Amino acid sequence: MTAFPKIELHVHLEGTVRAPTLKEIAKRNDYALPDDLESMYAFRDFAHFLTTFELTAGALQRYDDFRQVVVDYAAEAASHGAVYLEGIFAPGLWRGVDTDELFSGYCDGAVEARELHGVEIRLTPDIPRVYSLDDAMTTARFAVEYRDRGVVGIGLGGPEAGHPPEPYAPAFALAREGGVRSVPHAGEVAGAASVRGALEALGADRLRHGIRAVEDAGLVDELAGRGTVLDVCPLSNLRTGAVASLAEHPLPRLVAAGVLCSISTDDPAMFDTDLTRDYEAAETLGLSPRAAYEAGVAGALCDAETRARLQAVGDGYDWR
Repeated sequence: MTAFPKIELHVHLEGTVRAPTLKEIAKRNDYALPDDLESMYAFRDFAHFLTTFELTAGALQRYDDFRQVVVDYAAEAASHGAVYLEGIFAPGLWRGVDTDELFSGYCDGAVEARELHGVEIRLTPDIPRVYSLDDAMTTARFAVEYRDRGVVGIGLGGPEAGHPPEPYAPAFALAREGGVRSVPHAGEVAGAASVRGALEALGADRLRHGIRAVEDAGLVDELAGRGTVLDVCPLSNLRTGAVASLAEHPLPRLVAAGVLCSISTDDPAMFDTDLTRDYEAAETLGLSPRAAYEAGVAGALCDAETRARLQAVGDGYDWR
């Protein structure tokens, strides 16, 4: 049976690199990997995840690495029915990678992915919350520079607790003035104040995670009224301990309140998941595949023509 169409708005490209590919890339870059690499992919806790993420990011050093990562994940996502995805990547300023080479690799990879696998891809670089404002502004400038090559948004990632969004407002304002939209992480491990800060200080067009908005009923009503889409990643939330169990996930309450929720994997290689499993988890929580897809259409930062094509795919599929 053909997989039903899916949209994924929240996937970290570094977090899609599975162990065999990482070994291949590391070998050509003469980059040392631990002997027990496979065990690094067995999630233990968030600190362990960050170590694995940084190990992977460190191996990605050249244009062909970044291009390959996009193309490889497009093939995987397409096998699960993906027709559109927005890939997140960290610009790598802290590890001395040539930023133009990095952006060009990801952008060209998105074009190649569409040609080879039929998946439309847009890109959204993330500002790690440990960046200085100067580094954040640099990321915003690059995002604007590459807007015509598929960069549609800019995010805020990294450790949410203790790193509020407000200090990064100037970078998001610069991006917005250049036509790049705002898609920060908020409300994953920090509470409703983080979500409100992302909305007000960063002008969030969409929220990555956002699930802890349920702690403020007024905020939930505001999200529903605005039509703000949340990128919900059920199995990621379970792995990281953002929720204690799937049964306790806030997704049903958000949906019942009228909040639009799309479904994504976050870091599939590192959280032992894939797009099918996350959609299945969401369905057990009462979110139908069609509703998840339609939220994805609503939240996508693509142009009107692409959105119309995505809507046509959804309208033309027999969801029964």
